[in-house]
Amino acid sequence: MLGLVGALVSLGLLIWLAYRGWNVIALSVGCALVAGLFAAVPLLATYTQVFMPATGAFIVDYFPLFLLGAIFGRLMDESGSAEALADGIVSAFGTGRAMTAIVAACALLTYGGVSLFVVAFALYPVATALFRRGDIPKRLIPAAIALGAFTFTMTALPGTPAIQNAIPMPYFGTTPFAAPGLGIIAAIVMAGFGLFWLSYRMRSAARAGEGYGDDLNTLTLGTDPRTLAQGEGYDLAEMARDKEAAAPDRPGFWLALAPIVLVIATNYAFSVEILPRLDTSYLAEPEYGATRIEAVRGIWAIIIALSLAIALLLATNRPRLPKPAASLGAGANAAVLPIFNTASLVGFGAVVASLPAFELVQSLIDNIGGGPLVSLAISTNILAGLTGSASGGMRIALDALGDTYLAAALAEGIDPAALHRVTSIATGGLDALPHNGAVITLLSICGLTHRQSYGDIFMVACAGPLLALVIVLITTSIFGSF
Repeated sequence: MLGLVGALVSLGLLIWLAYRGWNVIALSVGCALVAGLFAAVPLLATYTQVFMPATGAFIVDYFPLFLLGAIFGRLMDESGSAEALADGIVSAFGTGRAMTAIVAACALLTYGGVSLFVVAFALYPVATALFRRGDIPKRLIPAAIALGAFTFTMTALPGTPAIQNAIPMPYFGTTPFAAPGLGIIAAIVMAGFGLFWLSYRMRSAARAGEGYGDDLNTLTLGTDPRTLAQGEGYDLAEMARDKEAAAPDRPGFWLALAPIVLVIATNYAFSVEILPRLDTSYLAEPEYGATRIEAVRGIWAIIIALSLAIALLLATNRPRLPKPAASLGAGANAAVLPIFNTASLVGFGAVVASLPAFELVQSLIDNIGGGPLVSLAISTNILAGLTGSASGGMRIALDALGDTYLAAALAEGIDPAALHRVTSIATGGLDALPHNGAVITLLSICGLTHRQSYGDIFMVACAGPLLALVIVLITTSIFGSF
């Protein structure tokens, strides 16, 4: 029981101190040792033999995706492609549908592989102009961006190159397009619920006579927003200068769209058609990890897709990228802090999962019933919420119990693709609690506080995805995976 208390205390410390702006990498180590202290386990052994191997394993497995994703996002931003896409979508929808236009623009960019931090920075000025013109409360901007960037394109839509869609693949031998029908259903629920909520809030504000609210421009989080963004690998001041310099010579809409189309099409072609047909028997050899193509084809496909998209961006935007080496270097640097932040949370979770108290928590979850899908959904959601990280919570759950859930699912005739999609969707629920780094950074970019805007973020980024998860679980229990 003391070990369980220690785990809860350490999690509470992690959440509270992360919310107050403490460095997550240092926090995760300290909080992991607090949990170990309560459980009376050897602290140095816990740090070097449990925490560090789990942290390192995450970096080894997923650094290529973070690296290529950050470079791709950087090039999309510096070339003006991200803003060109946003403006084109907004023009198509018109100012009368500002809310829908911002959500759609965020969704297209993130589904194409652009980092949500780049998307938030690129679209905030566009959203500000549209919301002011439509006299829509500024406090709803963060929720609109969160709906498009943090929800269905991150976890539900089949084929998304988001890390949350990549992590389950090695565990279940699936592809980024696992259970596409379930993913589309979840995406429709998330998008529909979120747009309904934002429309309701917009109408309520209009009835109350609330307009844009130019007085909502003071950030009171106690942290410089540039510092928060730099903590995620992005320098807001530098990005602003880059955007201003690129504005006069932005690419056209279709040229800006081409890299995103290439990511999606190439990802599908390699993961579903090309890689499975190649002779990859060499993977069974020890020097290549003694694995199978099913365990790596999804990650390989995303690596190929992002690499080709980066090459296309460099080839078609040469005049807009006068220093391509500097852009690539800046993108590479932007990958380091995010992956170390997430990996350190994975290390923290590995320590908690190694404690005897974790078995008690898992037995309580298993007793809820509903089979492996329900148990996996609850476990992943809780861990994502406690760590404030969708990818961190997912990796912790799968490292500890992935093999167990897969065996149970196969014994019950459940398609591993359903496990993949349910796991991915489940991470996008409670991960967006107030201490989530993306939430804090988004509010900082918008110059708003949790009190002003978090309630609406919670509804679109937590409540909506949780509703979608429930509907997917019910659908799977009736119709299976599709």
